[in-house]
Amino acid sequence: MTQHPLQQKTFLLLLTLVTVAFGAILWQFHGAIFWGMVLAILFAPLHRKMLRRMPQRENLAALCTLGLCLVVVILPLSLITVSLIQEANTIYERLRSGQLNFGAYFEQIVAALPSWAVGLLERLNLTTITQIQQKLSSVAVQASQLIATQAVSIGQNTLEFLVGFGIMLYLLFFLLRDGRSLALRIGQATPLDNEHKKQLVTKFTTVIRATVKGNIVVAASQGALGGLIFWFLGIQGPVLWGVLMAFLSLLPAVGAGLIWVPVAIYFLATGAVWQGVVLTLFGICVIGLVDNILRPILVGKDTKMPDYVVLISTLGGMAMFGLTGFVIGPTIAALFMASWDLLASSEESQQAPPAA
Repeated sequence: MTQHPLQQKTFLLLLTLVTVAFGAILWQFHGAIFWGMVLAILFAPLHRKMLRRMPQRENLAALCTLGLCLVVVILPLSLITVSLIQEANTIYERLRSGQLNFGAYFEQIVAALPSWAVGLLERLNLTTITQIQQKLSSVAVQASQLIATQAVSIGQNTLEFLVGFGIMLYLLFFLLRDGRSLALRIGQATPLDNEHKKQLVTKFTTVIRATVKGNIVVAASQGALGGLIFWFLGIQGPVLWGVLMAFLSLLPAVGAGLIWVPVAIYFLATGAVWQGVVLTLFGICVIGLVDNILRPILVGKDTKMPDYVVLISTLGGMAMFGLTGFVIGPTIAALFMASWDLLASSEESQQAPPAA
């Protein structure tokens, strides 16, 4: 009798130690593991349809789902990458030939600025193109030195990306094939009430799907609209700028504006009034509304979280975890709210008077 509590405490200590050690081992590839889980959740309905078409052939169904995942994700990215390379090469050739002269653009902006703004630039030594070139040259020298010193780490990062991508695909195959049985085993080992476990798992999968799908739709919409208006206004490299706006749109409220606002200011400062007005109105009324309308509908509606919680958790998640944080942040926030809701409902049920 005296040994049973000691054995139980020893086992719990051992379980904690090996769990922490295993987590430390996996942390090196936490990004690949996380995205493997995310893709498995997103493509689980497709995998179930595959299984219904080919019952008793779980390996083939998982392999077909993985192949479709690669086609859906990698093919569009490959086409966009080819367009980006072509546009980047075109811009580089125009810079090299002098057709694009940022110095002349800067002088035009300075000439159109009010006197107080010119005075501010003079105090910063940024009023002549010579001074700008000197500062850019010093920055270029420092950047080249940094790249030279970090060349080895850049190669290592590339290798780590390839290894992580391979691990993600490998893990995704097994999560698709064995995901249901793994979820059942984890559920059985989790010391929670069955109803609580069901609610938390439902919340987790719902938030993952809503966050990823919602942010992808918002990013694709803002990037496509931004590239379209840049093409209409004759701005060089609309695909390049559209892709940049799509990536920056992961930052709620301000993302795409980091690209189109400076261009609109340049148009207005250099006398291209109608282009500046059109870009400003389009950016505020169309690109901005996509973020303000679609994100709460696609993310906040399914997750049942207030807009400000979605915004703060997204920004906080990206600040802590990088790009992956736009999924991790809202997921943690949703599980936090769901856990406290379960606690509150349990307390209310315990305090409720028994029925007569």
